[in-house]
Amino acid sequence: MELKELKNEWVNEFPKPLIIAGPCSAESESQMLQTAKELKESNAEIPVFRAGIWKPRTKPNGFEGVGVIGLNWLKKVKEEYGFKTATEVANAHHVFAALEADVDILWIGARSTVNPFTVQEIAVALRGTKKPVFVKNPVNPDLALWIGAMERLLGQGVENLGAIHRGFSTYQKTKYRNIPNWQIALDFRHQFPNIPMIVDPSHICGNRTGLAAITQEALNVGYQGAMIESHFSPDEAWSDASQQITPAVLAELISNLKIRNSDISKMDDEMTRHRTLISDIDFQLIDILSQRMKVSEKIGTLKKENNIAIFQPDRWKIITEYASQKAEETGMSSEFIEKVFKAIHEESIEVQNSIMINK
Repeated sequence: MELKELKNEWVNEFPKPLIIAGPCSAESESQMLQTAKELKESNAEIPVFRAGIWKPRTKPNGFEGVGVIGLNWLKKVKEEYGFKTATEVANAHHVFAALEADVDILWIGARSTVNPFTVQEIAVALRGTKKPVFVKNPVNPDLALWIGAMERLLGQGVENLGAIHRGFSTYQKTKYRNIPNWQIALDFRHQFPNIPMIVDPSHICGNRTGLAAITQEALNVGYQGAMIESHFSPDEAWSDASQQITPAVLAELISNLKIRNSDISKMDDEMTRHRTLISDIDFQLIDILSQRMKVSEKIGTLKKENNIAIFQPDRWKIITEYASQKAEETGMSSEFIEKVFKAIHEESIEVQNSIMINK
């Protein structure tokens, strides 16, 4: 069986959008039960309670989770409030403990997804389980690693799969903790529309202010739900305090979400006209870019003849400043324009490099 053949009917057992909520970390039995109580009393449709039992940290000596004892607290949450439960597993020991505690949904974290050895160990430990298993995108923007992790699980007979889009690390300073890089997630969805995908706005934003916007953006492009961190007293949380929200705030966020209709049959004619227009503009863009690269070739030849380095920092500074100015004048996102020009500049360097090497 291949990933494209999976039916993943398990997701139909949950409301849409599927909301998975709870604290970043299990801290104490009282913290877990109080958060669960407030989530239940909020009357928001939240079928799954999440909590980190084991927490991978960048540096040693930080809070790395309470460990196995926290699984007992998840059990109590299920017994007292009726939630399904979910937690992250990062090795075989975690898997065996979580399965023994009858955790309903498991997920593989971004730091684990990057390591095929780790994923294989987890997959073998999960062999044949019918429980849903989500895979978060790897820390770095590598679609093949994400798909590969799914394939390793499927290879061990794990068929109830899901994907979590939690953003990607970047060296650039942005408003996000992890940039969404939507295109990679959409490429995944294009290849595997049958695999449910939810968004993790808590880890994309790294703060409370952008959660609603990111969640809605994900629903706008057809995601099935969201995993959102919630704590009865976020400011006192032991980990990732700044990105957690109270159950009451979460309930308000959920109430304002809009589920988009995937049926466009009623607007086929108008949609077709606009899509034709987009195609015409895209073809013009390709033609213009082709012309630009031909000019880059001529510049590359001149640089080679005069023994000039390809990259000219002063020239690049002028281009980026001008692009930023034009973005502001046209009301476009400066981040988007910068991304486009960086891609064009990178290709120009490749074109000129080929001239330097081959001619």
